[in-house]
Amino acid sequence: MAPPASETAAVVDGGDGQQQRQAGGFGQTITGIIRIAVFCYFASKFFSPKQKPSDPSKPSHLMSNLFQRGEPMDMWFYLSEHEKFNDFGNEGALIWHETNIPYAVWKPESTRTLSMTYYPSEALKNNGSLYAHVFFARSGYPIDPSDPEYQPLNCFGRTHPVATYLPKRKADKKKSLLGNPKDSDESNVEVEEVDGKDSDLKDEGPVEWVSYWKPNVTINLVDDFTRYPQHGVPPNIDPYLLVEPSTVNYYPTVFFNEFWLLRDKLILINETVSELPLNLEVSPISMTKWQLFQQIDQSFQIHRSYGSMLDGESDELKRVFLEGNPYLLGVTMFVSMLHSVFDFLAFKNDIQFWNKNKSMEGLSAKSVVLNFICQFIIFLYLLDNDTSWMILASSGVGVCIEFWKIGKAMRIEVDRSGMIPRLRFHDRESYASNKTKEYDDIAIKFLSYVLLLLVVGFSIYSLAYERHKSWYSWILSSLTSCVYMFGFIMMCPQLFINYKLKSVAHLPWRQMTYKFLNTIIDDLFAFVIKMPMLHRLSVFRDDVIFLIYLYQRWVYPVDKTRVNEFGFGGEDESVDTKKISDQEDDKKTN
Repeated sequence: MAPPASETAAVVDGGDGQQQRQAGGFGQTITGIIRIAVFCYFASKFFSPKQKPSDPSKPSHLMSNLFQRGEPMDMWFYLSEHEKFNDFGNEGALIWHETNIPYAVWKPESTRTLSMTYYPSEALKNNGSLYAHVFFARSGYPIDPSDPEYQPLNCFGRTHPVATYLPKRKADKKKSLLGNPKDSDESNVEVEEVDGKDSDLKDEGPVEWVSYWKPNVTINLVDDFTRYPQHGVPPNIDPYLLVEPSTVNYYPTVFFNEFWLLRDKLILINETVSELPLNLEVSPISMTKWQLFQQIDQSFQIHRSYGSMLDGESDELKRVFLEGNPYLLGVTMFVSMLHSVFDFLAFKNDIQFWNKNKSMEGLSAKSVVLNFICQFIIFLYLLDNDTSWMILASSGVGVCIEFWKIGKAMRIEVDRSGMIPRLRFHDRESYASNKTKEYDDIAIKFLSYVLLLLVVGFSIYSLAYERHKSWYSWILSSLTSCVYMFGFIMMCPQLFINYKLKSVAHLPWRQMTYKFLNTIIDDLFAFVIKMPMLHRLSVFRDDVIFLIYLYQRWVYPVDKTRVNEFGFGGEDESVDTKKISDQEDDKKTN
């Protein structure tokens, strides 16, 4: 079934309604959201669209609000399966009626609420539609056009779908690769509940739509008394503005606020549903808040159209604001900014170190190769799981940088002797001509035994108890999980080399300092964010490695004769300085 039309604005005299465009979607980052929202808001305020040249013989008209501030209004709330409503005498369709609601006045009596239970009809259970028809009128005036006292200038209304249509979720493609019957039964049940299909896991055919119930309907009356030019209404306000034709003035703007309505709060409507909760609210909203909601929705829609976020991430961002402590949220945003700054500084110093490095003495070349393999595995895993292109691009850049580091740690040659050119890697002389290569080989040898046992053990566990899309996905997910869980072991060869050489002067300490600060921030998040205990303990693994590095820096004194990361030694500089001073003394004596 096709998705329903957008909201419909209708004057009570039975005229045709205006279709209302509603922007949706959410973006990726809070900073981008606020920046785009504020920019669009002020742009709409100060930069109205260019007006067409008016006829000098006709004076320009400014549209104003037909209602006054504080003017009491009555409200009628109807539910109907038809998009157009004129059955005002049907008491069964009237769900809610309120009187003497002051317009655009911020008082307790301006907010009215109602909680009830709605019993769906058979048509609604079978992908039917249901609309909310809300009408407002000056107190004492009717909304029924057939009433003798009816006056079109005194009443207005809006229509809004209460049952929305969303595409069916994709079938779960994961399955037990060993053919576990219990797991297969669970997979089939999940597919039937989510998609209503059998165990065929191929998402072929046209997109199917199912109806969902909106448990919350919030009706906001916008506090807007702006005098708009008749042909110069801002484009973000024009779709919501309901103009009365005879006076060319506008009715109060009715906004159905679904900003905080999360998708997981929607209720799937099917034959098994017997009753549905419905929470209603009518309240005022300021012009600034209404426009901010609109601009944030539009900014998120832009991010989603660019592919910078996936579906569902918008609700997660909303949930942070809904369920999070405001003080904790402020601290989290501040700490996240620090994390980003330290991450950038660590990245900059890492590139700077390897760009200027002239000697591999004391450095583990094989750890650089292993880091590249780990980054490449993570990139393939993200590619297999339909990750957004921004995260893929970031991971791809990381893979390229790790490969560039291999070129700085080793000598790469292209072998064109065969039909297919191949890359050959050779150790640099500064790495192979001393004990560094020997100690690195010993560390990697014993480390590979431990890592191999961990990878094989976890892969067998994952194959036996977890579901995967294919054997390729199983290999990728197993390797990626091992990288995340046991990746800290990659730092151990460097610890062994430091121990055997009794020196740490060759390490990029600036980069490691920034990474250590980031690790401390991760420790803070481990206490703040709710997570399993095992994952919380795993956050502190890097702390142990960095503490060992700090201990080695304290235990092993700085060797002035050792070549640093730039290929210079402290003793060489002192010798050159001594020669220069001796020559100056000879000149003075002569």
